[in-house]
Amino acid sequence: MKTLIRPAVSLFVVLSAVTGVLYPLAVTGAASALFPHQAHGSLIVKDGVAVGSSLIGQNFSEPKYFWSRPSATGPMPYNASASSGSNQGPLNPAFVDAVKGRIAALKAADPDNHLPVPVDLVTASGSGLDPHISVAAARYQLERVARIRHVSPATVSQVLNRHIESPLMGIFGEERVNVLELNLDVDRLTSM
Repeated sequence: MKTLIRPAVSLFVVLSAVTGVLYPLAVTGAASALFPHQAHGSLIVKDGVAVGSSLIGQNFSEPKYFWSRPSATGPMPYNASASSGSNQGPLNPAFVDAVKGRIAALKAADPDNHLPVPVDLVTASGSGLDPHISVAAARYQLERVARIRHVSPATVSQVLNRHIESPLMGIFGEERVNVLELNLDVDRLTSM
């Protein structure tokens, strides 16, 4: 029996050290060397302070900002530790009421906008954390943001166009806009 215990314990200690210490250190070191921005959370820094991540959405509700997709996380929006979908189907009365409420909020913030509301402004993503909206969703909000900030729509459109991201590898997904990055750029535009 002793002949089995000692090799088993030795193997356990060696494998624990390799898989629990050496391998994570090697992977973390390689990621930090090859992809430093991503390895450190893809943080967006403003005036030396991290204001968010380009991978996690934020809740913008002031009319002067472009609004993100709704978040399905709880108890607070965009809570990365509670990432999940709402699991409500399109016939669920709670889902229908939530979408109607979101449409009403968009209409109340911009009553003169008679364009059809893009679906991504009233439905949450699968993770509830999506930092991007479609180009159509950004353009839907452009006039409101420009009017409230007292900037021409053409100027805000130029800023928006700089933030349009292509589909992944040119074929996966659609063009999209990172809302936090766009709002920070619009803030810089109007603070000059």
